[in-house]
Amino acid sequence: MWSSFFWRSRDRFSVDELRYLTEQLQKLQDVNDANKDFVVEALRSIAELLTYGDQHNSSFFDFFMEKQVMGEFVRILGISRTASVPLQLLQTLSIMIQNIKNEHAIYYIFSNEHINCLITYSFNFDNEELLSFYVSFLRAISGKLNQNTISLLIKTENDKVVSFPLYVEGIKFAFHEENMIRTAIRALTLNIYHVGDDGVNQFVASPPHAKYFSNMVKFFCRQCIDLNKLLSNASGDEPDLTSKILSTVDEIEDTLYYFSDIISAGIPDVGRLMTDKILKHLVFQLLLPSLRTESTQEGLIGSITSLYLLCCILHIVKIKDLANVIAAVLFSQPEASIPSCGIQVNGIVTGHNCSHQRQSSGDEGASRENNVPLRISESSSSSDMQNNAVNINIRKSSAVSHIALRERLLSYVRLGNDVQVLGSLSVLATLLQTKELDESMLDALGILPQRKKQKKLLLEALVGEASGEDQLFSPEASSRRDSISSELDDYIEKLKERYGLSSLILEEGASPKIHRFQVLDSLVTLFSRPNISAETLWYGGWLIRQLLPYGEAEFSGHHLLTLKESYNKSAHALVEQTRSSWPDQIVMVLCDEWRKCKRAIEAPSPRKEPKYILLSLLRPSEDGIPAESSFAAGKRMCETVKVFVLLHQLQVFSMGRSLPEQPSIDSHTDVRENSRGKNAGLDECGPKPGTEIKIVDAVPCRISFERGRERHFYFLAASLGTYGWILLAEELPLKQHHGVVRIAAPLAGSNPKIDEKHPKWLHIRIRPSTLPSADPSKSSLQGKIKARALVDGRWTLAFRDDESCKLALSMIIEEINMQRNEVERRLKPLLSVDAISGYSNLSPHPLSHMSISRLSS
Repeated sequence: MWSSFFWRSRDRFSVDELRYLTEQLQKLQDVNDANKDFVVEALRSIAELLTYGDQHNSSFFDFFMEKQVMGEFVRILGISRTASVPLQLLQTLSIMIQNIKNEHAIYYIFSNEHINCLITYSFNFDNEELLSFYVSFLRAISGKLNQNTISLLIKTENDKVVSFPLYVEGIKFAFHEENMIRTAIRALTLNIYHVGDDGVNQFVASPPHAKYFSNMVKFFCRQCIDLNKLLSNASGDEPDLTSKILSTVDEIEDTLYYFSDIISAGIPDVGRLMTDKILKHLVFQLLLPSLRTESTQEGLIGSITSLYLLCCILHIVKIKDLANVIAAVLFSQPEASIPSCGIQVNGIVTGHNCSHQRQSSGDEGASRENNVPLRISESSSSSDMQNNAVNINIRKSSAVSHIALRERLLSYVRLGNDVQVLGSLSVLATLLQTKELDESMLDALGILPQRKKQKKLLLEALVGEASGEDQLFSPEASSRRDSISSELDDYIEKLKERYGLSSLILEEGASPKIHRFQVLDSLVTLFSRPNISAETLWYGGWLIRQLLPYGEAEFSGHHLLTLKESYNKSAHALVEQTRSSWPDQIVMVLCDEWRKCKRAIEAPSPRKEPKYILLSLLRPSEDGIPAESSFAAGKRMCETVKVFVLLHQLQVFSMGRSLPEQPSIDSHTDVRENSRGKNAGLDECGPKPGTEIKIVDAVPCRISFERGRERHFYFLAASLGTYGWILLAEELPLKQHHGVVRIAAPLAGSNPKIDEKHPKWLHIRIRPSTLPSADPSKSSLQGKIKARALVDGRWTLAFRDDESCKLALSMIIEEINMQRNEVERRLKPLLSVDAISGYSNLSPHPLSHMSISRLSS
């Protein structure tokens, strides 16, 4: 019978074909290995016919309803003894539901309890493929839900929903180990929440179903702990560690977006419940305690992970209550630390004792200040505070838990390691950009942008509020208001009443004026710190640009002096780089970084996403890179230039001037008429192999690039402006004093040295002609790549006698000095006092008293 079914001639896309398939299914009393192939093919064909009929002929679905084929599907499932038939049935129904657009047809499919029977059927989910099809089936159903269809899938008593199998069965797989299944269930729940049915909303927000939201937050806490474990091994040798971390980060951010979608779905009870659970289980019990403690304790995650997660929560879950409560906790000074309890997922308590080797060591920098909270005497007058920043009253305390979290963030900026600084700056910047945060809270934090502050004062002045008018038109337009806003008091009370944090008290002596000064002082201190990466300093530059778009009273004389000292140090360091291996690249790098830095600090938002905090932990290790290699020297030069550019632009910015598009660098190249470069006939494009040059000053030499094969050349060192080359040329036999360049190498970084045992030999280091890419963000995003030491080339030139060797050495030193002098000459306008108008008290500049040192042999 089954073979004749497949071979008989018929019109496949007809009601007769659908009738035939249905009749054959109705005849079946048992589904076994003998007839399973027919059943599978029949089910697949029925789905195809109904999809076709939905688009072309309504009579197909009329027949489907008349013969109650949905009931036949349920019967077939009940008599099936094979795994393939349930698989095909679920796939058939998923295809039908997804592709049928006729609302009347969907209404029929959902009626008569057939769908609920299929949803609650006891499938064997040990079959992973079957589970995947089942979840797809549930998701397909949820995609067709609206105010009319959802009523067909629920049971009510006294106008109250008492049963909703689609939701109840779906959330059982919300914490499945397979990410695709979790994603499908999240889509299913959101489809249900967005229907807007009051009865369903009350059902999902009431016990025991409301426990799903608590479990969801606890599951997220588990993800955070797993991320922290990966980060604690960030210095290990695991080859795919970075990919694992990035994958975990993506899952964490996806979960936060899911939280945001739940809260914004329009179910008030669920929104409040989710917000409370996020604060209670995630923020209060997991994240904030890790910022209060010096060492890692059981149940805590590392400070870097916490800083990243705080940024993510504020950036993704845009809820006013959530943002303002987090900000309020930053002000609070607990009398006792918030206890941390085990994270419970689906009723299972999980311990989480993490090693945090990487992050624990990273906390050592800030631990020195754990007992030194930043304090400014409240009795200090405004003028005293501005003219003498030493008014900061450092109060030592033995109880770290008594330090307000706001102070903890600032202590990271002042004393933390590079990643802690970046994390703290990111939190401050994220708070500053959180639109859901009340401006009064930003003002109290000391990070209200000046453009917003002036707008606020102007509005107060226009409506006749005396405080706003006084502040707007006073010489000290920044803050006479010495008390924290009532909004903060309200949120402190909310923390006590709603979350039981009765131990929280408002920080003693808190005021926006003092807090703003502390933030600015910490940022200015940051710019004077060594061993902080330029990328992190640029982030601080963006933040201070938001707080002080123009010269402000709070930017005290002490701050200006500190910035000036930092700038002068960076200028000295820049001049020192002209004596390094890359003087020929300094001007080009400086012009390029000038444009990048200007865009970075003037941008409306920071360039880096929160995940960059973690990626900075994954920078390639430099343990195997010799400090004297040209690669290491190139990275140092780039860092020095970036720091100088930032501090120079901050000098200009602090004086209220706009930043020019280009730095003040002399574009004219000063080349002597009798220079070797000109005499040889070179230009700034540089010599290429095969280029004809004059070799009047060249010295004959021998070199072997291959064992046993020695070649004869004419050696010439020549510079032209900021460029310089070491050339090996072959003499033209028919053209006296002319030769053809065969090999060219950069002059800078050659580090020439005469061999101690063979005075006729000259050793030369050959570095790359261009800087290798050393962008840590790019290498981190592509995965942790083990940094390999750049192997510099080495030439050993043999000359005819000792005098020829010394002549070649002298030639190299002379040309290098000319090259470096030209670089310094071009940088001089940028480094001069006139480069930053208004700095009449600048100390003598490095170029005014630094001389070029000769290279020693």
